[in-house]
Amino acid sequence: MKKLSDLLQEAGVSKVKLAKYLGVSRQMVYNYLELNSIESWPSEKRILICKLLGINEEKPDDALDKLKINAELMEDIETRLDAANRNTDSADIYFNMNNLSKEEHTLINDLIFLIKEKFSDEKNKDTYYEFLYLYHILQSIDNIPEIKYIFAYLSKTLGFTNPNEYKFDENAQFILESIVFTAMNLYNNGGATKSKLIASHDRFVQEIESKKEEALSRTQQINTIKLQALRELGYTALTSENAQEVLNKIAEIETRKVVNK
Repeated sequence: MKKLSDLLQEAGVSKVKLAKYLGVSRQMVYNYLELNSIESWPSEKRILICKLLGINEEKPDDALDKLKINAELMEDIETRLDAANRNTDSADIYFNMNNLSKEEHTLINDLIFLIKEKFSDEKNKDTYYEFLYLYHILQSIDNIPEIKYIFAYLSKTLGFTNPNEYKFDENAQFILESIVFTAMNLYNNGGATKSKLIASHDRFVQEIESKKEEALSRTQQINTIKLQALRELGYTALTSENAQEVLNKIAEIETRKVVNK
């Protein structure tokens, strides 16, 4: 049902939002959209989609053909979605989101719905690792700006975002998107075989292992300095009462090491 899919996309109604509104999984939404007619939908879901779009429930296919998306209809659709979502599971149950904007509030709820659905209706052997790796990435997103650029690139590639839209550093995004696009073309068109990339992947592994060794060495160094600071101050352990004093001593010891070099 391409007409309905196109109208929903034009109105900004994602599959996640529609699934929440209809009370079904995203996969079921895809199944509904594969049908040739709205009249083939289950009656309850047919009524809901007609109410969402504000079209005649008796002849929905004819009404759909004549439907035009405009600002007023988009506002009506958003209002109906918001009203329906207030009656479903919301992050408000678990978090205080009073300080968030409406867009932020909606996004968090959509994320929770999507994750919950993936771990229940669509769970497979990859689901846990998909979200584990995503969790790792999100933990590092503030320190590695390229993560945001890659997310933006993927959003553009999947058709969610205008390819000429730049919400971050435009020059950096442009360069990274161009490089990734070239790399993905090689990957998808067979221009990069495993045999040709073994040396490159070996360097990739070596660089990661080197960074881990540096981090471990730095951790051990910090622990050594902390123990030295505790000894010099006459303490046996770091506590909330002596924390500031110990931190000051650590800074002093590190300064000494720089001066003595």
